[in-house]
Amino acid sequence: MSKIIVVGGSLGGLFVANILLQQGHDVTLLERAAGLLDGRGAGIVTHDALADALREAGIKVDDSLGVLVKKRVTLGPDGERVADIDLPQTLTSWSRLYQLLKTNFPEQRYLQGKHVNQITQDEHAVHVSCEDGSSYTADILIASDGIRSTVRAQLAPNIKPEYAGYVAWRGVCDEDCLSRFTLNTLFDYFGFCLPQGEQMLGYPVAGAGNDLRPGKRRYNFVWYRAAPESDELIELLTDDDGILHPTGIPPLKVSWRNIHNVREAARTLLAPQFAEILEKTATPFLQPIYDVRSEQTVFGRVALMGDAAFVGRPHVGMGVTKAGDEAMAIAKHIHALGATPSALQAYSNERLKLGQDVVARAQYLGRYMQSQGNKTAQEQDSLKRSANTVMAETAVDISALLATGKAVPEEMS
Repeated sequence: MSKIIVVGGSLGGLFVANILLQQGHDVTLLERAAGLLDGRGAGIVTHDALADALREAGIKVDDSLGVLVKKRVTLGPDGERVADIDLPQTLTSWSRLYQLLKTNFPEQRYLQGKHVNQITQDEHAVHVSCEDGSSYTADILIASDGIRSTVRAQLAPNIKPEYAGYVAWRGVCDEDCLSRFTLNTLFDYFGFCLPQGEQMLGYPVAGAGNDLRPGKRRYNFVWYRAAPESDELIELLTDDDGILHPTGIPPLKVSWRNIHNVREAARTLLAPQFAEILEKTATPFLQPIYDVRSEQTVFGRVALMGDAAFVGRPHVGMGVTKAGDEAMAIAKHIHALGATPSALQAYSNERLKLGQDVVARAQYLGRYMQSQGNKTAQEQDSLKRSANTVMAETAVDISALLATGKAVPEEMS
């Protein structure tokens, strides 16, 4: 049995910690935050690999995982259906996965309030010291501490998030407060709306307490909108007290003025169904979109995974699945080679290019979203083709494309 430290107690860290614990290792997880983490009910598209990772973590996968949606639809600004395709998927939520993974991991091994401030290593072990004065020693360390990873900042300070030029407005709306019109024409679908230069999408997820009963669910939405870094982004990240939150504004600090403005824009630009959903969402919040692309993910006895290693824009719908894949790959190589630098290097050899390809795929989808501004609403045939392309490419399983090195079309490479 090897001693392993996992830094980061969100989904990626919980995946690898649970899987390694299932293998019989002595796993300690260090999480910076105190208390339960909060994903604001954000939706997650599931893929087969995500279910595989949950099973390896010792979690039963059944119909309680999420909401099954059979069709995707695109609505025009008048609320009429522009296009549709059949594409069955199960849609879950961040909070549902967090509950499953957190409950499955022993509480005494999940240590909170642990802000890692120094990592050192020698030929035998890796050593961690935290701001609260605590210290830990293990055979290896796996860092899954997010887009602003403190571990990555120490070991690879040149790898930094790069702003993509737009933000995602997000939120969840309770099913029982929506009109019959919206319930009948949108709620049961993975829906899209494509204003010029923007993209709105949404789908049903479980409600409070992971309730999947009709009438108790919620509709999760993501609205991508341009926000130049030099001015508009600064305004969006400034709260009502004039305080700028440069790395991301807490959901409850988003200015009421900015929420008012985005609701007004929804009434003008979006299908009325989506406008109603945004209007009736109690606390919309926003997420600046960044890329993180690592050239190196293993540093001796330390490995980066999840968002600490790569962040692909949400269009690709692979963030959590990618973390689950990486957790399974790490565990596989540790099983074969022990908790050693050799095992971590084998993980890097397998996953480094795949991670880079996911980022490239997400960038391709982001460029396509932004190019929607070159189309006009009058070009109906072109709009239909664009809708079908967006629906067919957004948040789908790209494992076959990754396996063949074709995550990005050749003309876009």
